[in-house]
Amino acid sequence: MSADAKATANATDADLPGASAAVASGLASQAGRLRAVGLRKTYNGRTVVQDVSIAVDSGEVVGLLGPNGAGKTTSFYMIVGLVPADAGRIEIDGVPVTAMPIHKRARLGLSYLPQDASVFRRLTVEQNIRAVLELQVDANGKALSAAKTEELLESLLEELQIGHIRRNMAISLSGGERRRVEIARALATQPRFILLDEPFAGVDPIAVIEIQRIVRFLKSRNIGVLITDHNVRETLGICDRAYIISEGKVLTDGHPDEIVGDPAVRRVYLGEHFRM
Repeated sequence: MSADAKATANATDADLPGASAAVASGLASQAGRLRAVGLRKTYNGRTVVQDVSIAVDSGEVVGLLGPNGAGKTTSFYMIVGLVPADAGRIEIDGVPVTAMPIHKRARLGLSYLPQDASVFRRLTVEQNIRAVLELQVDANGKALSAAKTEELLESLLEELQIGHIRRNMAISLSGGERRRVEIARALATQPRFILLDEPFAGVDPIAVIEIQRIVRFLKSRNIGVLITDHNVRETLGICDRAYIISEGKVLTDGHPDEIVGDPAVRRVYLGEHFRM
């Protein structure tokens, strides 16, 4: 990212206000870890992922990157729960979830935002968020009261600064607005970790800055974020750490500066002329 773009992104971080008590309660107060150990996946006798181990801590942004066909997407989908692992284990705060379907992982605090739009296009912004809130339960396992649902709805609309479009149909939203609504829907489930699939795919520079701002917003809420994307520069520009997958294995991991300076990464992935 250019210096001007970085300055713009940093300047706009202040546009997102602090967490409201209603949304932040129980969401960002605990440390946690999402961990995958020794993942393996084989298709038609060909091993595409072999002994991949990844960890994401609360309040940390981690990238999962690598060449096409390297196994990063398969590794990502095994962590999400879309693809079953042939071997290895996945844990959320020490709880084994390897055999759990995606909806049960969600109950333990794992949220997944796919590349494609995940809003209900024919509902308004507030209807989209309310639809998720109405499925939530309180500490006693009871459905949230109507008053509590409305309280959380208002908090999310304010926190994501989408109150002014609350009655707009989702189909009419810009890319940045839609992403904020999707994040609001994710936050309604009180996640510990959010996994972003190709968030920078096919977006213009302004939308890139908006997405990076949203990721910083999630990090400030102590939510762990795992990103997989083909846009290396944009992803490394927002990550605390990154893993590089090559030929189905973890080639290296570390701070973005370490990744960019690694000769092996440049040889198989970034190229000798890559610059941040």
